[in-house]
Amino acid sequence: METLGSRNFGENPWHLWHPWNRWNHENSVMSDVRDQWAAGSQYEDFMGRWSRLLAPRFVSWLGIPDDAHWLDVGCGTGAMTSAICAHASPASVVACDPAAPFIQFAREHFQDSRASFVVGGVDSLPGRHNGFGSVTSLLGLNFFPDAEGAVRVMRLRTHTGGVVSACVWDYIDGMQFLRYFWDAAVSIDSAAASLDEGRRFPLCRPAPLVDLFAVSGLRDVKCEAIEIPTEFTGFDDYWRPLLGATGPAPSYVASLDEARRADLARRIEQKLPRTPAGAIALKARAWAVRGTAHE
Repeated sequence: METLGSRNFGENPWHLWHPWNRWNHENSVMSDVRDQWAAGSQYEDFMGRWSRLLAPRFVSWLGIPDDAHWLDVGCGTGAMTSAICAHASPASVVACDPAAPFIQFAREHFQDSRASFVVGGVDSLPGRHNGFGSVTSLLGLNFFPDAEGAVRVMRLRTHTGGVVSACVWDYIDGMQFLRYFWDAAVSIDSAAASLDEGRRFPLCRPAPLVDLFAVSGLRDVKCEAIEIPTEFTGFDDYWRPLLGATGPAPSYVASLDEARRADLARRIEQKLPRTPAGAIALKARAWAVRGTAHE
C-alpha cells in the first residue's frame, strides 16, 4: 500500500496534519494556538451542522452511478457518509478519519449496513480489491499537508473510470460567518491574521483545485461552486459553538483570556447583520472538484 510517509497522529491527529500548526510569534497568544479536533459533539455544533447541509448537494453534483463502492477520506463525524447512503445508493462506503473521537461519534450516530468507519489518515487509506468507484473528501483536502500527494493516493485507490473528488469551503470570501469572526479577531490582535483560513488555505479556489487534480493524473477535471445558507437564530446561536475549542476559530477563542474573549464577542455582535426578527442570515460557499481516474 503506497503511503505519504509515517506520521504519529497522537491524541489529536487532525491537529498534526496541519502544516501551520507550529506557530512561533513571540509575545503573541498565537504561539499557544493549535487547531484542535478532539470532540465530535463540539465539531457538530461548530461546523458539522453546515457540513450536513452541504454534503447532499455535493453528492448530487457528483452524480456517481448506483451500486458504486465509495471511500470517504477525512470523514469527520460522518456527514458525507450519511449523505452518500441517503442519496447515492452505494454498494458500500468505507469512511476513515485519523481522529478517533470523530470516528466514535460517527459510529454512535449513524448505523447503515453499507457503511463502516475506521481510524486512518491519508498515509494509511483503506484499500479494496479492484479499487473504489468513488474516492472523495468533504472539507478535508485543505488540511492535508501534501494535498497533491493525497490526491495521488486517492487516485491509486480508484479503479479505472472511477471518480476522485473533493469539496472545500471558500474561506477567502465565501464563508461569511467566519469572515466576520476573523475580521473582528484581527482588529483586536493583528497576529490572528495568520490563523485566518482565508490566508492559510490558498488552495480553496477553483484554479488551484483544477490544477491540483490535473497534475495528480486525473482527467476531465471540473470545479463548481455550491452555496448553502448558514442561518443563526441569534447571537448566542452564532457564538456558543465558538466556545467548544474544536476547529481553528474555536481554538483561537479558547486561547483568549476572559476580557479579550468578551471584547471579541462584542465586536462580532456589533457587525453581524440581523433580520427584523433578530436572526442572523448568512451564506457559505464551497468549491466542488472532481476528476476521472485512468490507467
